[in-house]
Amino acid sequence: MAAITLEQKVKDKSAKIGIIGLGYVGLPLAVEFASKGFYVLGIDTDRNKIEKINSGENYIDDIDSEKMRSLVGDGLLEGTTMYGRVGELDIIFICVPTPFTPNKEPDISYIRQATENISAHLRKEQLVILKSTTFPETTEKVVLPILESTGLKVGKDFYLAFSPERIDPGRKDFTTATTPIIVGGVTKKCTELATFSCQQIINEIVTVSSPRVAEMAKLLENIFRSVNIALVNELAQLCDRMENIDVWEVVQAAATKPFGFMPFYPGPGIGGHCILVDPYYLSWKAKEYDFHTDFIELAARTNENMPYYVLDLIIRSLSLNGVQVKTGSLLFLGVAFKKNVDDIRNSPALKIMELLLKRGAQNLTFNDPHVDEVRLNGTTMKSQKLTDELISQVDCVIITTDHNKYDFENIVKHANLIIDTRNATKSAQNKDRKIIRLGSNNTTN
Repeated sequence: MAAITLEQKVKDKSAKIGIIGLGYVGLPLAVEFASKGFYVLGIDTDRNKIEKINSGENYIDDIDSEKMRSLVGDGLLEGTTMYGRVGELDIIFICVPTPFTPNKEPDISYIRQATENISAHLRKEQLVILKSTTFPETTEKVVLPILESTGLKVGKDFYLAFSPERIDPGRKDFTTATTPIIVGGVTKKCTELATFSCQQIINEIVTVSSPRVAEMAKLLENIFRSVNIALVNELAQLCDRMENIDVWEVVQAAATKPFGFMPFYPGPGIGGHCILVDPYYLSWKAKEYDFHTDFIELAARTNENMPYYVLDLIIRSLSLNGVQVKTGSLLFLGVAFKKNVDDIRNSPALKIMELLLKRGAQNLTFNDPHVDEVRLNGTTMKSQKLTDELISQVDCVIITTDHNKYDFENIVKHANLIIDTRNATKSAQNKDRKIIRLGSNNTTN
């Protein structure tokens, strides 16, 4: 009797799906496959995550908690820390972190470790899909050699592809299922199987000629944003020096052009994972080819300097109100890296708070409706209940994340001084000049 092929297993939904890394990319992917009737095994080294999953407890805002609880109860979704179960799986997605080192060099150790763990149990008719953002040639020059060290051959015994994640935490209009994705396999058969597998849960698949094209495309997507955000961040600093020019009004006016312009907005810095990290992944790889991505690196540095600009803005604004950083009380509103999410990875708010502590600030507090606590310089800080009394007691309120849950009109009413890095108070009257907006020379009414 002929062996059942991987394609046949996908067709009849008997294919078992493995997701390595159960964070903002991995867990939503796991839920989507389980929702389509596939058995999904999530693998993660974080025992706390595994315990939550197996008890039906959701820890990511973008996922429907009731749906996840039902999938776990139906036996379609399970978590484990045991890589020994990789042999049971037919399709394995690698969704592990890819940070950079303190020297801004890529850290793909999580990819290497996950791949080595897979290779220890690799068998014929398995498909491995790398989704972690990385530099071009990682799939073919790092992942593939580890898998082929087993003696199995790609395209014949097992299949390998790269399909970068396109998760935007907090977004409701584009989800894991409705966001088009790119797929590039090592061989034609690899591309076909990876595409067919992903089509089970994703509406639109775009195939490319190789994994390295898909890897470069992912970097381009995020570096495009990095460069344009850097442009407007630099413009914001210029507007701060000039008189009676508000960068927010400038962008809004330019955005009325129906062609040739796309609005990007300034802010306190770049957070999250991709936009901050990706430029350095590409610039590091480029050096291997004696090529220096000066333009891209400059944009990255510009964005990384924004927390320092905000620090200076805070110090200047407090001084104008007769308050010193060392003695003033500062309340940060929002420590997540973007609005309406609980993700604090590389949050510019936390960076600014760290810089203030280095300048001797002693009275920092924060509120975030999505984040209960943070670790700052080895100390745990808890989110404070946002009351009118708290707002009126502090010397300065600093808006670093413009969550929809905030009543900015009420905040302006009770605050003594506001530094707004997100233009959240754009509708508020500023006759007494207590609102200081990033990139507006502090003169906006």
